[in-house]
Amino acid sequence: MSDASLAARWRTLRAAGRAALIPYFTAGFPSDAMSRDAIRGAVDAGADIIEVGVPFSDPLADGPTIQRASERALAGGMTMAGALSLIEALALPVPVVLMTYANPVLAYGVERFATDARAAGVAGVLLTDTPAGIDPELEQAVRDAALDVIRLVAPTTSPARLAAVVQGAGGFVYLISRLGVTGVRDELPADLGAQVTRVRAVTPLPVAVGFGIGSPTLARQTARLADGVVVGSAVVAALEQGGCAAATTLIGLLAAAVRDARA
Repeated sequence: MSDASLAARWRTLRAAGRAALIPYFTAGFPSDAMSRDAIRGAVDAGADIIEVGVPFSDPLADGPTIQRASERALAGGMTMAGALSLIEALALPVPVVLMTYANPVLAYGVERFATDARAAGVAGVLLTDTPAGIDPELEQAVRDAALDVIRLVAPTTSPARLAAVVQGAGGFVYLISRLGVTGVRDELPADLGAQVTRVRAVTPLPVAVGFGIGSPTLARQTARLADGVVVGSAVVAALEQGGCAAATTLIGLLAAAVRDARA
């Protein structure tokens, strides 16, 4: 079990004057063994934080690449318990963020989920379809287990709502770079810097940007604006098309771009 916390990792990154690379993996994709190997390879290639998604049958926020990964992982028997076991077995030296939806947590049991996630070595939880304040008991159970509740912020989040969203948040704020589902894009939104600035104005938490970032060029540009760069669909696609070697190669290129961004 890793004792790596998000707060400690961000302190190290800030001392080094650079942003974090946060690759995403779907637990159990393409198989349990391959997802473990790919995640280990990502850490060796320079990932600073790992995001692990629990496959779900109705992934509203995910585009076709991650939807396919979820379907295949579910067909292979991956569950919430399996995802937590995978994380515990990896015992990574970097923080792990668990991305999930409300239904798998409720089906597993809220208190049991929070306790087991902490025991597995999870550092923070991202509840993708649970807006801030809509389920205070679930969020409090996560906090009571000493896990960070990571909040999503959209470009359309109003100033008043933004202040409410970051209340009670921990770990970092996940800024969605654009509306829609996950998936690789060709360029960053023109107002991304302004979006990061407005989030920083209401919280001292680091701001990580995701949705649409898939190339070293975009990762470098994002790392100049934000504290973290989340890459999901591109990593999953590389794993799907070229296996662990392709995913590790891509993450190495992304990590180098993020590290060089502020040089």
